[in-house]
Amino acid sequence: MEHLSDELLIESYHKANELNLSPDFLFLIEEEIHKRQLSHRIESIELGQY
Repeated sequence: MEHLSDELLIESYHKANELNLSPDFLFLIEEEIHKRQLSHRIESIELGQY
């Protein structure tokens, strides 16, 4: 996952949620998001502040 850009990682997370993919897969994406300190980008998007 470290080869994905930050933007693609965030998009992948939202698409995986939309498609109701495996919670284990979502967890892996979330771990990478937290590792890159991008959690605020998910929260702002979920709140409609993208």
